Amino acid sequence: MELDFSRQLHYFWALMPEMILCVWGMVVLIAGVSGKHKDPETASSGDPSFGGGADLGWLALVGVLLAAMANGWLYGLTEVGRSSMVALDGFRLFANWVFLLAAALAIMISFAYVYRQRLQAGEFYGLILLSTAGMMFMAGARDLIVVFLGLEVMSIAVYALTAFNRRDRKSAEAGLKYFLLGAFATGFFLYGIALVYGATGSTNVFEIGQAVSSGGASTTLLTVGIAFLIIGFGFKVSAVPFHMWTPDVYEGAPAPVTAFMSAAVKAAAFVAFLRVFMVGFDGAYDVWFPIMWWLAAITMVAANLMALVQSNVKRMLAYSSVAHGGYLLVAITASNQAAAAGLLFYLLIYTVMNIGAFAIVIGVAHQAEERLQVEDYAGFGWAQPMMGVLLTVFLLSLAGFPGTGGFMGKIYLLQAAADAQLWYLMVVLVLTTIASYWYYLRVAWFMWMKRQLSEDQHDLVIIPVPMRIALFASVAIVIYLGFFPSAALDFARESVEGLASLSGAMPGLGE
Repeated sequence: MELDFSRQLHYFWALMPEMILCVWGMVVLIAGVSGKHKDPETASSGDPSFGGGADLGWLALVGVLLAAMANGWLYGLTEVGRSSMVALDGFRLFANWVFLLAAALAIMISFAYVYRQRLQAGEFYGLILLSTAGMMFMAGARDLIVVFLGLEVMSIAVYALTAFNRRDRKSAEAGLKYFLLGAFATGFFLYGIALVYGATGSTNVFEIGQAVSSGGASTTLLTVGIAFLIIGFGFKVSAVPFHMWTPDVYEGAPAPVTAFMSAAVKAAAFVAFLRVFMVGFDGAYDVWFPIMWWLAAITMVAANLMALVQSNVKRMLAYSSVAHGGYLLVAITASNQAAAAGLLFYLLIYTVMNIGAFAIVIGVAHQAEERLQVEDYAGFGWAQPMMGVLLTVFLLSLAGFPGTGGFMGKIYLLQAAADAQLWYLMVVLVLTTIASYWYYLRVAWFMWMKRQLSEDQHDLVIIPVPMRIALFASVAIVIYLGFFPSAALDFARESVEGLASLSGAMPGLGE
């Protein structure tokens, strides 16, 4: 009995950041239905950064800060054993930093949007906190059941956020599509868990890895189970051909939600994807390697080709997100320590540059869902020089231009692929990156080389103080990691050492 109490106490401390976010999310929800916050219809004037529900945004940011402090405190704890359902390793804690950063940036860029669209601020910010908690459950899960629970906590909150703007029919349509296809993919994921359990007798990732490496798993059940899990994860990371929902959902969802889920949801799915396959299924590497190889190659090629013909900026960034998912699939295919560290580094830089780009899109769209065509950016750079420069930096980083964090992220993925001798996949990554320059630089060309259609075209661009803080912080990270990436990469390498110690048979890991 004393031992059980001790284990429960350890779980309590290990889950402190998640519990803070869950409790704080409920606090924000309760605050949102009390007093002046309960009726968004009355918000018609005033400063969108203060009052009118914005104080709930600041309250949510306090919750993110408290969770970040708890996450930092966990570095002082040491995990004992490998059989727990929740991991306490550097890999999980690094991923938590990415999720918390994405949540903070998403909240800061949404102040004016929530205010002008008269959305329920308490529900909006509360759902962001709860979805972030689900992501952190996924990142720390060492059991497939916990992965599923974290996936559902995250997904249900994001479904609601996608359809949050009830006045917009596109938002309702996007939410319905996301929910139906997500439920369908969840079925595959659950069936995959059941088959893996039948093949190995466990849902614990480490015990699955031991069973697979020792040859004690049923080959047929395991192969089918792995395939179904790839389908489930493939949907969440928007891998081709499981990406069908992405452009419509990203276009229809409220722009701050699109920014948040394009970065944070993808990051959470990839972190869980990496842990399950590089620790649990490393002994079956020959089984899932060809599937992952083709999934990465097809995703990179198809997404970049489809992005080339997009005229809507949100749809273009949606296909861009799919393409970046393809680049990250290269890391999982490589399956070595360099790939794990490179994936964490890439997720960090992708989060800030993608949310930064969406923040400018929100400003150009007048904190609404308008002016989303590439042509609407004509002359934006000269009308709003500072914002034009920031968007150009984000676009160059997304394209992988030298001197930006995005370039260094791709370099580390290529190094990991070279260590695994994935020469053809490296060629595909480089060629598709070069092709992506067209649709990223097309927006920059309109900003700086085309004249604006009317004199007042960009006069109504609203960039409130919280959004400016988020933008300048994001661009600083992008530029700093472009020139001085070693500190962040060393931190990522140290974070995956605990992951490496759990897998003796992982190809290339720890070498």
